Amino acid sequence: MRIHCLSTQLANQIAAGEVVERPASVVKELLENSLDAGAGEVTIDIEQGGLRLIRVTDDGGGIHKDDLQLALSRHATSKLSELDELSRIATLGFRGEALPSIVSVARLSLSSREAGADAAWRIDNDSQGNLGEPVPAAHPPGTTLEVRDLFFNVPARRKFLRSDRTEFGHIEEVFRRIAMSRFEIAFRLNHNKRVVYTLRPDAGDGAARVAELCGGEFIEHSLAIAGEAGGLRLRGWIGLPTHSRGQADLQYFYVNGRVIRDRLVSHAVRQAYRDVLFQGRHPTYVLFLDMPPEEVDVNVHPTKHEVRFRESRLVYDFLFHTLHRALAQDRPGARGEDTAPASDFGIAARPLPAAPAYPSTPRDRQPSFPFRTAEPAPQNFYAVLDAAVAEAAAAPVSVADGAVAPPAGFLGHALAQIHGVYILAENTEGLVLVDMHAAHERIVYERMKATHHQGGVRTQPLLVPLTINLAAREAELVEDNQELFAELGLEVRRIAPEVVVVRAIPSLLCEADVEKLVRDIVADINVHGDSTRVREHLDDMFATMACHGAVRANRRLTLPEMDALLRDMDRTERSGQCNHGRPTWVQLDMKELDRLFMRGR
Repeated sequence: MRIHCLSTQLANQIAAGEVVERPASVVKELLENSLDAGAGEVTIDIEQGGLRLIRVTDDGGGIHKDDLQLALSRHATSKLSELDELSRIATLGFRGEALPSIVSVARLSLSSREAGADAAWRIDNDSQGNLGEPVPAAHPPGTTLEVRDLFFNVPARRKFLRSDRTEFGHIEEVFRRIAMSRFEIAFRLNHNKRVVYTLRPDAGDGAARVAELCGGEFIEHSLAIAGEAGGLRLRGWIGLPTHSRGQADLQYFYVNGRVIRDRLVSHAVRQAYRDVLFQGRHPTYVLFLDMPPEEVDVNVHPTKHEVRFRESRLVYDFLFHTLHRALAQDRPGARGEDTAPASDFGIAARPLPAAPAYPSTPRDRQPSFPFRTAEPAPQNFYAVLDAAVAEAAAAPVSVADGAVAPPAGFLGHALAQIHGVYILAENTEGLVLVDMHAAHERIVYERMKATHHQGGVRTQPLLVPLTINLAAREAELVEDNQELFAELGLEVRRIAPEVVVVRAIPSLLCEADVEKLVRDIVADINVHGDSTRVREHLDDMFATMACHGAVRANRRLTLPEMDALLRDMDRTERSGQCNHGRPTWVQLDMKELDRLFMRGR
């Protein structure tokens, strides 16, 4: 066949296949044009899920009469003129492909009036996509774009669209994403002449806008963050681990005001939640990253949903450490009770250390041990709490009118133990229930990580060395990973083809089932492979060890021991969740207690 040029109509329809996937794609492009035009108020009217009508009206700068035809031509834009500008794009649109692509698959009418102009002008296209001449129109300053009968001339594309309800659901999602990018702009969304959203400008931090679009529960159960370092600035909200979701459907990330989906970002966020999120759950967040435009390339995808960072490792490290530090603040008293509004704490600008080398694909930890055992623990309490017990016992407790006041600390004063599993405590807000195993597991885990980072896990020799029979392959793993076992605070030696001997264990785990602990660590090493990959999952192994060292169910504690555990929770980072993402405590305030007993009714 001979080579020939495509017709303008066919070329535009092919381009439309990249830009205009469904009605929501049209809404996205038109909304971005309105924002780039400096609009302060935008109204979107939708009929039949966008198939019959999409109308976007704004009060932006408007379009000059002589530019109306040009605005609907391919590769025509007011946002880019020189090659150098391509490396520092600050607008949402710049390719000049959206409007001509829409023109080729729909009936379009463009009305616009520049600020200060005497009259408005309108331009329409015919069924072949040809543009008419501008004609006078009645229109206030700003622009209105009407898109009717989408894909009327491409029936093959139209039949792949879903129901009106489904298509409007996609439009709502696009609306939410864009409305959260500009808190200072008013938005209105109507469907079939029914008002769906009316969003007033938010002059504050945007929390009211986010609550309206994502639900008040998200804001109530989130942490407000702000961090800055190395020319990067991160702000927004991250959901508490205890309020994660089964789907990744409440995750919004913006780079310089542009909503994006990026694997590097998703992985950094996931790793920040790594040891506080329950298996199979997804974190929630609305985050805004501001950075120099020349440090990010937004011209890598026709829909501009993906970006490329010039210094991707720097961005990864910044996101990981900022969110990791923020989540570390989630402990009793650091953010108030679990239903309190998100606290707003800042993260001071300071040099960020390099993030650990995580695998390219996150692996959710799957415990290879029973989470809780009914076996009674030894009668003496774990040595890790000895100092805290003494501190709690010495804490001053004031008595007034026969009432015992809770000691210092958000979780208050222990009252009793329930079925050997939960601690009942009283604080200034009301009653607190604590899962003692989950809480102590987090405390031991954080202490093991801290001592490891400070130079190694402290060990304690066994009075009588413990001999363990293993399979030959398992004993070989022990022999090949001596340095790793030492790093974990375990002295284990192979003394026969299928026998190892344990001579020392971490001092934090003096009451643990040593044989089971060693078997679980050998199993972890077998799963992770070589020592390099094992070190990438070192925190997972500390979590395994912490579970062995945590106080078990049915272990009866004295009141000083329970108070010691509460004080450790007050001080320990991330103590709001255990290592597997389960909550460690629940607050019942006086209002909830009064409601249970119908007091005041």
